Amino acid sequence: MPDHDGMPGHGEASFVVLPDHEAALAVAAGLPTPPERILRHRSGRPWLAGRWSDAEMTEAAAGDARIAIIGTCPIGPERLAREAGRLRDLASLDRLVRSLPGSFHLVAALDGRTRVQGDAAGLRLVFHTRAGGVTVAADRADTLAALTGAALDERQVAARLLWPLPHPLLHTPLWRGVEGVEPGAHLLLEPDGRARTRRWWAAPEAVRPLATAADEVAAALTAAVDARTAGGGVVSCDLSGGLDSTSICFLAARGEAEVVAATWPGRDPADEDLAWARRAAAHLPGVEHAVWPAEDASLVYAGLLEIDDPLDEPSIGVMDRARMLDHVPRLAARGSRLHLTGIGGDHVAWCSEAHYHGLLRRRPLLALRRLRGFRALFDWPLAPAARALADGRPYRRWLLDAAGDLRAPARPAVAGALGWDTAPRLFDWVTPEAAEAAAQVLREAARTAEPLAPDRGQHLDLHSIRACTRIIRQWERMSARAGLPMASPFLDDRVIEACLAVRAEDRVTPWRYKPLLVAAMRGVVPAECLARANKAEASMDAADGLRAHSRDLMELCEDSRLARLGLVDGERLKALLARPDTPALRGAILYSTLGCEVWLRTLDRRRARR
Repeated sequence: MPDHDGMPGHGEASFVVLPDHEAALAVAAGLPTPPERILRHRSGRPWLAGRWSDAEMTEAAAGDARIAIIGTCPIGPERLAREAGRLRDLASLDRLVRSLPGSFHLVAALDGRTRVQGDAAGLRLVFHTRAGGVTVAADRADTLAALTGAALDERQVAARLLWPLPHPLLHTPLWRGVEGVEPGAHLLLEPDGRARTRRWWAAPEAVRPLATAADEVAAALTAAVDARTAGGGVVSCDLSGGLDSTSICFLAARGEAEVVAATWPGRDPADEDLAWARRAAAHLPGVEHAVWPAEDASLVYAGLLEIDDPLDEPSIGVMDRARMLDHVPRLAARGSRLHLTGIGGDHVAWCSEAHYHGLLRRRPLLALRRLRGFRALFDWPLAPAARALADGRPYRRWLLDAAGDLRAPARPAVAGALGWDTAPRLFDWVTPEAAEAAAQVLREAARTAEPLAPDRGQHLDLHSIRACTRIIRQWERMSARAGLPMASPFLDDRVIEACLAVRAEDRVTPWRYKPLLVAAMRGVVPAECLARANKAEASMDAADGLRAHSRDLMELCEDSRLARLGLVDGERLKALLARPDTPALRGAILYSTLGCEVWLRTLDRRRARR
């Protein structure tokens, strides 16, 4: 029996996609949770089954063609019906999906074939497995695992203990027999029950100068925000005082909805967020500015023992779950129907310094001047920086080398900043057996792995976006389950495309902070708010949380599920947690382990409730 119930609850949307095949009837009857809603193929066989609200689904049919969009997209049923009426080939949907703003899944059926896709960012994922002799798809891996009774893949759990988790392991589900579709590809279900994948998205070339691209970035971000404020009502926005959330707040204030701007001040006396947030709010007279008391905010690591969200993979986002949800009851009480964040701005409006690895070879004088600036800004030591710039290993070689180096001391930060990624590491409490399993997974991946782009800077940009969306995907589910859906417009595909098309040297420079976003928001955000050149960091909240919740962390280790699986040494981990002020814990070294431990416990809770 699977150790999960396979379907979410409390208003979270989820769906299964079935092929137009006679076996689909039996598969649909065996779904782990009876679906609340079913859409059908023209044949009458089930097509989409699950739960969703009317606001989350737009669908239309014309002749043999059917198209459904699940998520946020401003397309209406009339236009979707026109698109269905002109559909002659499922591949032609590439044009449509590359033109629509928002964040959504698209499912389409024509002549017995079904196309299933998410987005390029990685917020809307697609998984598939074989059941009843046919391929079945879903937006959750655990739904398919429950359908087939798939066993947990303990090797993949061991790999999730790596910090950080490199490409392509992000896209590997944790159950045997369940496969993931890489973001930017779609799954095609054939009439005979088989399936194949095909890419529909590729990152744009980064060739646009900032001066000519800023308007397109502004238009894409405006459309992304408008897709959420359309229809009016009340929406809430983070207003941290940083450039990202401030931009979203000003764009939302231009839309159809009333806006409540929410600020959680940091506990660090040196934190400037509140001052910058109030400066922005002074230019938004029609927006209510709600400032919560800093002492009311949860600390990092709060509430880990109580988490029962039905997640389909481990997430380091559980560390900040309580902090992320603190605002939900307050904003829901003010009538908010949706909460907008500025998350993703760091990943798309800014970019990796690793671009200068390639620029050094194409434009050496420019690159050398900028690299000297980065060295001064980040205090990069010269020798490691030089080695990173001289490193010409292809990605497969880098990944294979990383598999043999998992226990080595961490390298200087510049090695990751200018390389393919920060090399993954395992920590002392991970058992030798788990370390070997993780290394084996890496070695197997290295045989066929391709970077997300030939240039390591663009690869790292795309990987960081997808690593971010894997956290936000789970936060969105948590927030919807708590009663307030959330959205992050910077992570819409059209926004990502507009930003990635800008030359790297115009997006990341040691001399200016987020120059692309500043240029794009000029005329939308007041100049004095665009002048901010730094951002707050929550190291004090993390350190305080470690001390305040050390007892809970110790309890997690008392009956550790990871220890039961032989993946961690619980006693060694407890000995470290007993010293919360140790310098080793100032970084995020606990996150991957705690994320896996909490996730395994939620699986146990869900099994116990059946």
